[in-house]
Amino acid sequence: MGFGFKSVRADDEYKIVVLVRMDLDMGKGKMAAQVGHASVELALRAQKMDRKSFDAWMSGGQKKVVLKVANRDEMIRYMNEARSNGLYTCIITDAGRTQVEPGSQTCVGIGPAPCSDIDQVTGSLKML
Repeated sequence: MGFGFKSVRADDEYKIVVLVRMDLDMGKGKMAAQVGHASVELALRAQKMDRKSFDAWMSGGQKKVVLKVANRDEMIRYMNEARSNGLYTCIITDAGRTQVEPGSQTCVGIGPAPCSDIDQVTGSLKML
């Protein structure tokens, strides 16, 4: 799912951003689990495929920011914009064993990447 790698800039902080759908009405624990899934997937992918970004993110304190999106359409729109800007994304699809229907796409992760690059895409969204 990766789309191009941006070069690591030593002067920029790195972060992961996770966009969570508000229309699914997930409980706090469910949301936390979904954000965890996205964060782990992004970190493992970066560790294997983009070591410079992984190292910059790890040495900078592993910053993670969770933002709200209204629904699946909005989430997909931001994911596509992130990809078109060369950022790696992942989408989390739930098994549906607890609070949401099987196959529900619950959140999208972006990064790790320079904060300024991610903010160009997600800077207008509100924190969870």
